[in-house]
Amino acid sequence: MSVGVTDKPRKAVTTKPFVPELVYFEPEALNYPMGIRIRDWALREGIPHRMTTSHNRITNLPGETETEQYKIAKRTLVVGLRKTLKFDTSKPSAEYAIPLATGCMGHCHYCYLQTTLGAKPYIRVYVNIDDILAAAKNYIDERSPEITRFEAACTSDPLGLEHITGSLAETIAFMAKQPLGRLRFVSKFHHVDSLLGLEHGGHTRVRFSVNADYVIRSFEPATSRFAERIEAAGKIARAGYPLGFIIAPIIWFDGWEEGYAELLKRLAAELPPEAGRDLTFELIQHRFTKTAKTIIEKRYPKTKLEMDEAKRKKKWGRWGQNKYVYPDEQADALRMFITERIFEAFPGAKIEYFT
Repeated sequence: MSVGVTDKPRKAVTTKPFVPELVYFEPEALNYPMGIRIRDWALREGIPHRMTTSHNRITNLPGETETEQYKIAKRTLVVGLRKTLKFDTSKPSAEYAIPLATGCMGHCHYCYLQTTLGAKPYIRVYVNIDDILAAAKNYIDERSPEITRFEAACTSDPLGLEHITGSLAETIAFMAKQPLGRLRFVSKFHHVDSLLGLEHGGHTRVRFSVNADYVIRSFEPATSRFAERIEAAGKIARAGYPLGFIIAPIIWFDGWEEGYAELLKRLAAELPPEAGRDLTFELIQHRFTKTAKTIIEKRYPKTKLEMDEAKRKKKWGRWGQNKYVYPDEQADALRMFITERIFEAFPGAKIEYFT
């Protein structure tokens, strides 16, 4: 054994912004400023790019197996136009989902996008942002004098793409001028610096997805570390944005009480005082469908994610099939324990829902 050698603590690696390995463009996308910016960025970065007739039909992706093609698809960016401007509803988070992007570069094992995106896991961004915002304005006017909330992260993690698109900045600036419009988005990434100097008018709530350390380490590859997310949350709070956290999916695992208690303890210790103002939490227990289970086990064959239907309660899902949630006794225990820890750490916080 060597003597006199001291092990130095390893410096945490910074999570770098997403850079795709391949970019596709719809020809019409290059008629828009965002499309031109993304093309020029891809050229500077030396990223191979191709043309496609439609952002919904990307075929012949590289890869010898389906698993390889899936991994490459998650590193593929498709730049196109959003032609469908009828927004989906987004309960309970908001009235509508605003479609800035579709697909995510993260590899979270449990993600519902595994099912909803199916054979199209590549990442799509939409350059006709003016059309999208005009549609949002129509929805705001229709619901006047009620406030209309828009969720920007239903089908993607737009913060992870912001350095490429700038879509969030444009949407934040737009909503700041809408007395009856509000924007919400959630992220597992920490790249918020470009948003800090924006005039937001308090109309955008930025939320970060957080979880027990076991869940992040086991099931959230290719996302920012917990410490990075909390540092970003502090920046957002100091910039005056309304702040929130989504604890999702809440998972029952050996030691879950200690894990979630430690999560709330760290949040309370590391967030600045500004974060306590108008702070919200959203709590979502883990759920899955049989379709999702099949896809997840194929794409992540070594996952430790528990998906035993015999241990779960059936619940009718929005998309016409049963989903499996925790039995009432477990769900109630999770909800009560985490709720108590939240109010101990943040007495003035609001829990928007548990589902």
